[in-house]
Order: sequence, then structure tokens, then C-alpha cells
Amino acid sequence: MLENTTFWVAVAFFIFWGLMFYLGVPGKVMNQLDSRGKRIADELAEAKRLRQDAERLLKEYESKRAAAEREAADIVSTARAEAERLAAEAQEKMADFVKRRTATAEAKIAQAEAQASAEVRAAAVDAAIKASERVLRDEITGATAASLVTSSLNDVRTKLQ
Repeated sequence: MLENTTFWVAVAFFIFWGLMFYLGVPGKVMNQLDSRGKRIADELAEAKRLRQDAERLLKEYESKRAAAEREAADIVSTARAEAERLAAEAQEKMADFVKRRTATAEAKIAQAEAQASAEVRAAAVDAAIKASERVLRDEITGATAASLVTSSLNDVRTKLQ
């Protein structure tokens, strides 16, 4: 038995494990394994929490992006409506401007017509006076005729104008 190598291997094995248990190696290994398992579990929990935070942030940013897109669409539609309103207002102002200019031009034309008519009437009166003056001078002679013609012509001039 003392010469059997298997026996000595078995004795060494039991002494080795005895020493291990005496020194508390299995407990320390178990504590280290437990602490490592706890650390891994904590890291997994932290990773899970970070993932949830990332998902929450992603949803928040997606909602903010959607809100920004809606706001941009609202701004574009408001700008489009404002541009259409300004175009309609400009067109209305242009039509009013053309209408006023037309009215002004018509008034100037009417004024020019009235002035031309007055000038024609004045020229006709002057021509009539000169013609009647020639006729009366040729027909009536003397000092009374001259004073009569002059006073009559002045009367006609004032009444015709």
C-alpha cells in the first residue's frame, strides 16, 4: 500500500483539498464568483437602464422632430397664405391705381375739352365782334356812330364772355 502510487495520489489529493478548505479558498472563490456575478448583474441592470433611457430619448427626439416638421409645415402654409394675401392686396391696389389714373386722365380730358370749347367760343365771339364792328363802321359814320359802336361792342363783349 505504501508503494502504490494511486494511494499517494489520493492522499495528496485529500491533503490538498483539506488545506484548501482550511485556508478558506473555496469560500473566497465563491465570494469572488458571487461578487463577479453581482457586478455582472449590476452592469446588465445598468445596461438595461441605459437602453431604456436611450429608447426614451429616441422617442422624445422623434416627437420633437415630428413637432418641428409640423411647425415647419405650418410656417410654410402661413407664409404661402401671407404671400397670396399680399399678391391679392397688390393686385387690388394696382386696380385702384389704374382706376384713379383713368379717372384723372378722363378729368384732364374733360377739362381740356371745356378749355378748348371756351377758347373756340371766345375766338368766335372775337370774330363776331370784329365782323360786326367792320360792318357797323362801314354803315354808321360820324362821332355818335363811333361812340355807339364802341359802347355796343363793349356790351357785346361782356355779355358773350
